[in-house]
Amino acid sequence: MQEAKAKTPVAILVRVSTNRQETDRQVSELVSHAEKKGYEVVEVCKEVISGRAGEEERHGLKRAEELAASGSIKKVLVHEVSRLGRKNSVTHRFVETLEEHRVSLYWHAQQIETLLDSGKRNPAASIMLALLSEMARNEVEVLRERIMSGLQEARRKGVRLGRPTGSLENEAFLQMHKDIIRQLKAGKSVRDTAKITGKGSSTVQRVKKAAGMENPKFVKPVSQKGKKAVTL
Repeated sequence: MQEAKAKTPVAILVRVSTNRQETDRQVSELVSHAEKKGYEVVEVCKEVISGRAGEEERHGLKRAEELAASGSIKKVLVHEVSRLGRKNSVTHRFVETLEEHRVSLYWHAQQIETLLDSGKRNPAASIMLALLSEMARNEVEVLRERIMSGLQEARRKGVRLGRPTGSLENEAFLQMHKDIIRQLKAGKSVRDTAKITGKGSSTVQRVKKAAGMENPKFVKPVSQKGKKAVTL
């Protein structure tokens, strides 16, 4: 009787940061891909940290490297290159570490791997990785520059901005946490918002304060003497 072919062991790496906040979609799509390919998902490495963080803070990357070094996996699956980080040095060093252990990196957005079936480096993937890494690094910087440029132009035209002086960083901060604002506006609590977005409660509190959503609104009763205002 013919023995069943052993499944390729893989690790899934997902990260949420100030730009991309949901891990469920990343995980479900990568698990689905693994099932179609007949892979065995050994571990899902999750990170809740900015992609601009240093290597010493990237516990998800370190865990994936440990699995690669121990021979526990043959591939690491990520949703897109930006999930590895927004520092070129971190991204390239991680990929090089995987290749040293003959572990391939697969990113789902372009459906490409760093190693060919022969175990040799994939030239097309190397070129694309360099390009996408640079794009990931620039994405946050471009967003910030556009926000600052728009605010400066508004001031030049004499437009009175809605937020206090010195709020450029505040504007950029809110732009990067629009998912939190959506949940808070929908009436979610700080705790529920943190759970849904995959962010810390302290971050949600900071966003709530920066957006001016801390104070409850009051509605006066309709000409009924003696009744208190109703807090919404």
